Amino acid sequence: HPSVASSLNNLAGLYVYQGRYGEAEPLYQESLALRKQLLGEAHPDVASSLHNLAGLYESQGRYEEAEPLYVEALGMRKKLLGEMHPSVASSLNNLATLYGSQGRYEEAEPLYVEALGMRKKLLGAEHPDVAASVNNLAVLYANQQRYYDSEVLLRQALDLCNRLLGKDHPHTQGTWNSYITLISRALQANQAHTLSDDPMTQDLIPKIRAAMESP
Repeated sequence: HPSVASSLNNLAGLYVYQGRYGEAEPLYQESLALRKQLLGEAHPDVASSLHNLAGLYESQGRYEEAEPLYVEALGMRKKLLGEMHPSVASSLNNLATLYGSQGRYEEAEPLYVEALGMRKKLLGAEHPDVAASVNNLAVLYANQQRYYDSEVLLRQALDLCNRLLGKDHPHTQGTWNSYITLISRALQANQAHTLSDDPMTQDLIPKIRAAMESP
């Protein structure tokens, strides 16, 4: 019954949250098999199961196993839900994150850009998911040593998070940490001069430099 598959899927999700990956995997696999049997090979719930199993593999560093599942889920969602849908944006985002984890930055960038554009169009520019997409693209640019591009996006994401979620929200704190880390990395690479003239950035540079130099 479909509700059994959903229960298995939800329990697996709980185990993933608790870091109990070994216990989650057979539940996700069983849920996927059950959904395929009950709903057919191509169904939004089947795509969700593929997506969840891929996420589990990614969490374990099993990137080669995760990739084909993410790709299959993305293709299925586009076919079933249309090219412009929040679930398609999530699939694009997660596949991009997988590529980023593998250092495949040139493959990740167009997926992040597409996910960001889609989320802006579907959800409006003022939405936490848009802030998350901006943050993800910024982190990718930081990993490519594109410090200025990354900084501009991180300030956008930080502004969105502060206004939409508040300064104490975990997502806001995470974006703030990404911003501090970016400036630190630029300083370590002797590239602080490539950062913008934004007052907040310029105020932080000497403070972070002093913290890095202190014993």
